[in-house]
Amino acid sequence: MRIKSLVGAMAAVVSLAPIAAQAQAQENPWMVRVRAVDLLWQNGQSGLVQAANVKAKNQVIPEFDVSYFFTKNIAAELVLTWPQQVNITYGPGNANAGKITALPPSLLAQYHFTDLGAFKPYVGAGINYTIFGNRQNFPALGNQVQVDQSSVGFVGQVGMDYMLDRNWGLNVDVKYATMSTNVTGSGTLAGASGKLTLNPWMPAVGVTYKF
Repeated sequence: MRIKSLVGAMAAVVSLAPIAAQAQAQENPWMVRVRAVDLLWQNGQSGLVQAANVKAKNQVIPEFDVSYFFTKNIAAELVLTWPQQVNITYGPGNANAGKITALPPSLLAQYHFTDLGAFKPYVGAGINYTIFGNRQNFPALGNQVQVDQSSVGFVGQVGMDYMLDRNWGLNVDVKYATMSTNVTGSGTLAGASGKLTLNPWMPAVGVTYKF
């Protein structure tokens, strides 16, 4: 149902494109960005996760974003990347426990402020859907720990484009997403469980291209 909800939201955005295109007839409504994003996990812990001090390690990932402008101020942005490896640590010394993968697409509605010349600040809010893979890849824990398959949460955004000319610009962006996963044990850890609340801050810099 979570996947169906996200796909339905994307389909709704696409279905509005012909109407928006008429209003934007004199200007191409598409924009793309490439960003470098610093994932700063908050690592809230409970239960098994807290006892073992299980954490996701901060990292930098690439990001590709597609925006569609319904008007000069209102846009929708789809935030994409490919499955990223996330290093998991444990214990007081943050020893390496293993790696999982995370694919975290987000869909946001945005408002762009357009009366400041080359500066184009914006705010956005929407939904994040993260898919976790290699969910039992923790050899240091005997592969006896598993995380949830997915997480759905809110994502908020504040950013700014500085347009160098009609098409090219520089981008600074900060997003915050609510993201968590239940952690359950098996084998000698059977019956143990906990929760890892990731809730990442995602400051980013990148390049903008307006068609």
